[in-house]
Amino acid sequence: MAERIYTNAQLSQLEKRFRTNLINSLTGFKSVALIGSQSSKGSTNLSIFSQIIHVGAKPPLIGILFRPHTVPRHTLENILDTKNFSINHIREDFIEKAHHTSARWDISEFEGTDLTPEYRSDFVAPFVAEASIKIGLTYVEHTILKCNETVFLVGEIQKVILPETCIGSDGFINLVEAGTMTCSGLDAYHEVQNPVRFTYAKPDRSVGKI
Repeated sequence: MAERIYTNAQLSQLEKRFRTNLINSLTGFKSVALIGSQSSKGSTNLSIFSQIIHVGAKPPLIGILFRPHTVPRHTLENILDTKNFSINHIREDFIEKAHHTSARWDISEFEGTDLTPEYRSDFVAPFVAEASIKIGLTYVEHTILKCNETVFLVGEIQKVILPETCIGSDGFINLVEAGTMTCSGLDAYHEVQNPVRFTYAKPDRSVGKI
């Protein structure tokens, strides 16, 4: 198979859109979800994010990477304002609406894309009613990365909502059963297949399939 090699210097010289697509798809498949938030004045926001990572299980923490806060970032601003936000998995049956939230709307993305805000007791931020898996979080901390001024924000899980049929006896969530999609790059979305799971790895024994 023929190879193409890019040095750091060559990457910096690539056409902007080509370089952006290349680097964004280089890390492989990523989580993609809709983040719901609301300002203290009641204005709702819904935005699609693929920079979402597991930070820890005890306490249960999830991290989100935001682009530099040099222009209005309504999701970030709402989270810092109310300390509440939701993460909502995306299904194939509303993927176009989910992607459309990335447009620069003058109205709430819920209204613009015809997705449904869903409120739960004792939680300010709206969830997405159409989502199968929904996570409610509260703000913990954020930091501005010195290398490029992106903002890394950490939230703690306060509420998890998901179909009972998706939870295995060991706590593993069947994302195929939930209809959760994944993404690559900036605009490519993928359906997932049933996973291959293995036993806990130890050096003195072979791994087996679960």
